[in-house]
Amino acid sequence: MQTAKDLKEYRAELREALDNEFLRQAMDKFAVAYRGSRAKAFAGMDLKGLIADVAQAKDGAAQRMDELLAEFTAKAEAAGVKVHMARTALEANEIIAAIAKENGVKKIVKSKSMTAEEIHLNDHLEGQGYEVTETDLGEWIIQLRHEGPTHMVMPAIHLSRYQVADLFSEVTKQKQEVDIEKLVKVARRELRPRYIEADMGVSGANMAVVETGAIGIVTNEGNARLVTTLPRVHVALMGLDKLTPTLAEGLRVLRVLPRNATGQAISSYVTWINGRNECAASPDGKKIMHIVFLDNGRSALARDPLFSQVLRCVRCGACANVCPVYRLVGGHRYGHIYIGAIGLILTYFFHGRDKAKNLVQNCINCGACKAVCAAGIDLPTLIKEIHARILDEEGHSAPSTLLAAVLKNRKLFHSLLRTAKLAQKPVASGGYIRHLPMLLAKDQGFRALPAIAAKPFRDLWPRIRPEVKSPRYRVGLFSGCVQDFVYPEQCVAAVNVVAGKGAALDFPMDQSCCGLPVVMMGEIAAARDVAKQNIRALDPGKYDYILTLCASCASHLKHGYLKLLGDDPAWAVKVRQFADKVIDFSSFVHDVLKLTPEDFRKDGGSVTYHAPCHLCRGLGVKDAPRDLMRDAGLDYKPSEEEEVCCGFGGTFSMKFPELSAELLAKKLAHAEATGAQTLVTDCPGCVMQLRGGLEKKGSSMRVKHMAEILAQQIK
Repeated sequence: MQTAKDLKEYRAELREALDNEFLRQAMDKFAVAYRGSRAKAFAGMDLKGLIADVAQAKDGAAQRMDELLAEFTAKAEAAGVKVHMARTALEANEIIAAIAKENGVKKIVKSKSMTAEEIHLNDHLEGQGYEVTETDLGEWIIQLRHEGPTHMVMPAIHLSRYQVADLFSEVTKQKQEVDIEKLVKVARRELRPRYIEADMGVSGANMAVVETGAIGIVTNEGNARLVTTLPRVHVALMGLDKLTPTLAEGLRVLRVLPRNATGQAISSYVTWINGRNECAASPDGKKIMHIVFLDNGRSALARDPLFSQVLRCVRCGACANVCPVYRLVGGHRYGHIYIGAIGLILTYFFHGRDKAKNLVQNCINCGACKAVCAAGIDLPTLIKEIHARILDEEGHSAPSTLLAAVLKNRKLFHSLLRTAKLAQKPVASGGYIRHLPMLLAKDQGFRALPAIAAKPFRDLWPRIRPEVKSPRYRVGLFSGCVQDFVYPEQCVAAVNVVAGKGAALDFPMDQSCCGLPVVMMGEIAAARDVAKQNIRALDPGKYDYILTLCASCASHLKHGYLKLLGDDPAWAVKVRQFADKVIDFSSFVHDVLKLTPEDFRKDGGSVTYHAPCHLCRGLGVKDAPRDLMRDAGLDYKPSEEEEVCCGFGGTFSMKFPELSAELLAKKLAHAEATGAQTLVTDCPGCVMQLRGGLEKKGSSMRVKHMAEILAQQIK
């Protein structure tokens, strides 16, 4: 599989994928259907508890790999199975090729195995003269097309029935009808003789149960049963991470895997193989069976305090199912061998940083993958860490280095913003930058960009600071850079809502940007410096709450700072105190101040809502904003896919504007379809994206921050 050599080439590939109308329609249809199917499949179950149990069991197994491998080997070999240990991909390929040679194999059939894809097994075997046939329908299709899978569970989801009909017509030398059932029958007719003729079957495995020496295989087509039973030789290939101490733990994985992968309560076929089975084609009447365990860096990952969690992955593919970027461009542009968020991480370890360096930049940090992961893997954090490591290995870019230097120096940063306010005068009008230089405006024409405000919030604060006698709460207000210098009216609105309700507000002048932009650009050292700067400015000992109106800032202050400084002995206590007091605006007004309908005017007009990624997933806040809109006398009209990313993602929208534009267009279409007058959200970054998009298209819909709409309604 070819890899783009730089970001420019990679963006060209992304644009090509965006032009594939069928791909986008197919991904859209699947993404929407998947969410409903998954929710139905897990209905009535303690999903959080189940995920925690899977994570704990997988983590425990990862720390005992050598012990579990030895025990499994003893059990399996007692049942007549030969167990091999391959340290590298090449070693695994050579072991399997040697098994084929030893047994006089000519033809091989395979069931779907991502581990086999990982080591390029087909290429190795075919290079040694063996005929290899994939028997999973999707895998067979992409094998015939000489391409890799675009999804770990549904490898050919990117292809239409018309493309498959043309392919099958070419293979069979007969014109095939564009009918899915008939095409499946064609595949069955073509593949059945391959099973009969095959000398060896190669399968993967979803688990290797140590207490019994058995392997478990989960499929939906039944081809794996034919692959593992008809040929006289069976080779099962799997990673060391598939070692499962007990059958009970294996069954626990089985409860989450099909539900999380496809929304099924259980897959069509669950096959358990324990030892050599009867086989008339074999000289002694018993199957010749080998199991090959692959390390390929897994034992090293198990010892890594951060990345060991990737070994929890059950290969359900759900992180791709919910990813807004994958949904636009598919797996051939959002993965190498492994697809989706987990693929961005595994590519670096299994296939090298040259394959990963562009992919890891294409994460919008929406958190959807983490929220859906069946094993609780913190995928966004790991992706950002991979990006940072690649920068450390290959060199930091000039823009990211410059941004890091600026954000570390608050006075310099704010001076530059004040200077930019003056410099924008010739090109700004009506609150927007109308004529950006091409250097800055390139590919940004899908939205209008806001001008820097005439006065930042910090300059307004001394005049509007409210005096509160006998306050119930001492509150430190964190504005972030966007609400301080671009949208100060949002903070002013918040003051008007909060101040009269018993909260004494304070706005420390030494605060600055939260630091998330430099985290997204891989500048972790600068991010730590910025975090320390803000904790000093908003000393948590002074406040009951640290309030912010930016969902992205809130999530980063609450969770990101702990990751940056939690292991630093000098900061561990202070950063925990700080994080514990961070709260978003909607939660503060709804849950702390407990405003009721009596606090608001009635009949405020119709609104719809966009749930910022870092609010609904990063902080788990879902009900408070919607309850507040109803309490405030607003006619709330839910829109489709309210919790799907708007496409901003901070620096993401500048780096990948073509993807940002598509996500924005879909979000605005859903909002406008409600007929609401106003689109409300809880994040200034989302306001910038949504308002800019509506301004560009000349829509009559208006965008307001939650603070603004509540201030409009407050009595």
